[in-house]
Amino acid sequence: MTRVGIVSWPGSDARATARAVRLAGGEPVDLPHDAPDLGDVAAVVLPGGAVCPEASALWGPLAAAAADGLPVLGVGEGFTALCAAGLLPGEVVRHDGALTCRDETLRVETRDTVWTCSLDQGQTVTLPVVTASVRYVADGDTLARLEGASQVVLRHPDADATGSAHGIAGLTNERGNVVGLLARPDLAVEALTGPSEDGRAFFTSGLTFVLAAS
Repeated sequence: MTRVGIVSWPGSDARATARAVRLAGGEPVDLPHDAPDLGDVAAVVLPGGAVCPEASALWGPLAAAAADGLPVLGVGEGFTALCAAGLLPGEVVRHDGALTCRDETLRVETRDTVWTCSLDQGQTVTLPVVTASVRYVADGDTLARLEGASQVVLRHPDADATGSAHGIAGLTNERGNVVGLLARPDLAVEALTGPSEDGRAFFTSGLTFVLAAS
């Protein structure tokens, strides 16, 4: 079974992410943010919740592994952490300082990433947004580069109430192995507990990619 590291830190919602990994067929492995290394995992997920401390010991090993192609997914505050650590460009900032808690219908802009290869370009997904940091910002040159290289993963198809630049709700790096999502796919893996089961496809995408590459 594919081992997926779930980075945990005080306030993070690692339990929901671990459940999503199990439902997708993977084995979640607790990965404390102050661990000295990643251990034996085939992918890493940064969950929502409080933002991971920038001084975390794990950032160095994670950045090095991501540069070598390790699949990395950040959701909610996990996306914020990826930007703060420089693994994705731009910045995710607070929107009026208030907690956003609502379901969003988002459009898949590319399937050419580790974490979206099981989805279709142009399809819409309904995912919860549960975070105070929901506004993606970047300078004009960065935005032009992201659009030109098809690095936008998810986008608000209509007017974006969060104020994110270009309606961006998810990004990937140039290689396609690191993805950050403002929404929480881990909270949309079962119809009984979420607004849809659309979120499960992001986790099955990652596991499918890892198995195909092994």
